[in-house]
Amino acid sequence: MHYYQFHIGDYASHTRHLSVPEDLAYRRLLDFYYLHEQPIKHRDIARQINMREFEQDVMTVLEEFFLSTDAGFINPRADAEIAKYKEFSEAGKRGAAKRWGTNGEANSPPNATPIATNNHKPITINHKPNISICPPSGEPEDKTGLPKCSHQEVIDLYHKHLPTLRKVEVWNDARKGYLRQRWRDVAEELSKEKDIQVSDILEWWSDFFTHIGQSKFLMGRVNDKSGRTFTADLEWILKPSNFAKIIEGKYHGI
Repeated sequence: MHYYQFHIGDYASHTRHLSVPEDLAYRRLLDFYYLHEQPIKHRDIARQINMREFEQDVMTVLEEFFLSTDAGFINPRADAEIAKYKEFSEAGKRGAAKRWGTNGEANSPPNATPIATNNHKPITINHKPNISICPPSGEPEDKTGLPKCSHQEVIDLYHKHLPTLRKVEVWNDARKGYLRQRWRDVAEELSKEKDIQVSDILEWWSDFFTHIGQSKFLMGRVNDKSGRTFTADLEWILKPSNFAKIIEGKYHGI
């Protein structure tokens, strides 16, 4: 993983007793653990996190916050976050492959300011997914038997988790259509595993917006060669090709 959630209050409540070197060691050990996604070996770990002069502090933190196993030191909480991320990513890839007839590879977004890499070339008209923007006029949202799209609740979650992105001021038919279809996509995927309620779908959207907040590119913190930045908004997020690429994590680590 190239990113993970960091809960400031939770971290502070568990680390107030640490010295400055120990606090730095813990942060670096967490970064190392999430990046490599495997148990930490005792040998040379202080050198690997560039804290050779503080080897004793590193070992003190390692023994306090990590569990020693035959494979090395592990962190159960970090393992749970890594597993959750992998499950989220793989589910998104399977859903995208099934719905859009691909192997999980979606095309680059047509409306984003492109970064100068091969992964962000604007797509051509011939490569746009063949997905309707909104259901036929007059079709009820709950015709499929799935929970009805909760537009306002999703918008509220977007504002809650992504407060720095452009706020939704107008909710027109086109935007309603985008959200309605993405809601159905998510609901159909979740319903394969269990009977679902609106709360299950909203929980997915909450995780999805949190996932977006961890992308420097989508949050407007990455400049291209001309010094410009791209910042996502809800309409852009809901467009099918953009939605698929976000789920697959293609805007993370840029």
